[in-house]
Amino acid sequence: MDMARGPRLTMKLDEKAAHFTASVFFDWRLLPFDIQGSIAHVTMLSEQGIIKTDDAHTIITGLKQVLEEWQAGQLSPRLEWEDVHMNVEGRLNEIIGPVSGILHTARSRNDQVALDMHLYMLDAGLRLKALLYDMIAALVDRAHEDLDVIIPGYTHMQAAQPVLLSHHWMAYKSMFVRDYARLEEWYERTNCSPLGAGALTGTPYPTRPERTQELLGLKVVYDNSIDAVSDRDFLMEFLSWASLTMVHMSRLAEELVLWSTQEFGYIRIADEYSTGSSIMPQKRNPDVAELTRGKTGRVIGRMQGLFTTMKGLPLAYDSDMQEDKEAVFDVVDTLDGILTVVPAMLRTLRVQRERILKRLGNDYTAATDLADLLVAKGMTFREAHHLVGKIVGFLEGLGKGFHDVDRDWLKDVAPAIDPQWLQHLRPAELVAKRQQSMATAPQRVKEQIDAAKIWLSRHKESATENA
Repeated sequence: MDMARGPRLTMKLDEKAAHFTASVFFDWRLLPFDIQGSIAHVTMLSEQGIIKTDDAHTIITGLKQVLEEWQAGQLSPRLEWEDVHMNVEGRLNEIIGPVSGILHTARSRNDQVALDMHLYMLDAGLRLKALLYDMIAALVDRAHEDLDVIIPGYTHMQAAQPVLLSHHWMAYKSMFVRDYARLEEWYERTNCSPLGAGALTGTPYPTRPERTQELLGLKVVYDNSIDAVSDRDFLMEFLSWASLTMVHMSRLAEELVLWSTQEFGYIRIADEYSTGSSIMPQKRNPDVAELTRGKTGRVIGRMQGLFTTMKGLPLAYDSDMQEDKEAVFDVVDTLDGILTVVPAMLRTLRVQRERILKRLGNDYTAATDLADLLVAKGMTFREAHHLVGKIVGFLEGLGKGFHDVDRDWLKDVAPAIDPQWLQHLRPAELVAKRQQSMATAPQRVKEQIDAAKIWLSRHKESATENA
C-alpha cells in the first residue's frame, strides 16, 4: 500500500498530478529536523509505554542511519514518497522492515510538518542573527574608520547640511539593531512545539507533548491543538521581518550605488564586489549593491504571496499551506547570501576623501547656519531664511559658492550680513556645533560608536554561540 495515499484511494495518482502535489523536491532540506522530531517522538512513546523499548531503539538506530546517508549525499528524494516525511519513513522501512510502521503512532503529518518548520526556522534564525550581528559590526567598523570624513547630508536627494560620514553609517547601524531586536523577539515566539496536536484534535494515546518539547529543547507547547497545526504566524512574521530588514539593506545599497558613480565619487567599491561590462571597458558596476537592492522586491513578494495564501484558509490544515516552504526557504537563502557578502563589501570599500573635500563648500549646505547667525543678531528666522535664499540664488547664477564671496559684493547684495560671519561656515565648524546626544558633532558620534561597541560586546556570545 502507498503510505501517502492510504487505503481510501484505490487508483494510483496521475503522474502529472504526482509532480504537481509533491513537495519533496523543495522540503528535502527539512530531513535532519524531521529525524530530530521523530527521535524525540519515539523516545516519548517508549517512555509512556505506548511502544516497546526495543522497537524504539531499532527505529532510532534506523533514523540515525537515514540521517547519515543524507549527510553523506547518499540519499536522493523519491517522488513516489511525495514529501520528506514519507521519504524518511520509506527509507526507514527499507532499513529495519515493518517495525518502521510504529513510527507514526500518535502523530499526524500535520503536527509533524509544523514541528519540522519550527525547528528549521529556529536553526535559520540563529544563523541569520549571527550574520546580522556581523552586519552591525561592519557598520560600526566603518564609522570608526571614517570619523574624520564630512559629507553633504541630503534631504529630497538635495544637499542639505554637512554631516559626519560616520554619523551616516551609524544611522544604518540603528536600523539593523532594531532588526536584530525584532529577530530575537520572533525567535522567542517561534520556540514552541506543536507535536502532540495530531491532525487537529490531539490523540487518544496517553502521550506527553511536554516531554517531546523538553527533548527537543523547545520552550513551550502550543496551548491549542487546532492552532498548533494551522498556525503559520511564525512564518509570516519571519517574512515580515525579512522584508523590513531588506528594505534597510536596499536603502543602504542604493546609497552605495549612488556614491560609487562618477557624479558622486564618494566611495570606490573593491574589485571583489564589482563587475565589468561586456562592451564598455571603462565600467565598474556595483553589482553586489544592485542585486541587494533588487532582491528586496523578491523578498517582499514572497511575504505578500504567503499572506495572500493564508488569508482565506479555514481551520485547521489545508494543502495550500504547502506554499509556505518555497517562500520561506527562498527568503532564508536570499538573506543568507546578502548578509554574508555585504559586510565584507562595506569593510573593503574605499572612501574618496579628496573628492569629498572638493565637493564640500560648493553646495550651499552652510545656508541654514548662516540664517541662524542672522537670527542670533536679531533678525526673525523667516527674514533670515528669505535673505540667505536670495544670496544663494545670486551665487548659483554666478556659479560661485559661499567661499567665493568678497566684502564688497556682500555689502551690495546683503549689507545685513557681516563678511566675518562667513568664516564660521566651514563644514568642520558647522558639524561641531551639533552637540545633542543624537547629533553629528564628532564627540557625540564617538559616544554613539562607543555605545555601539558596548552593544556588540554584550551580544557577541548570544549572536555567535549557536550560529
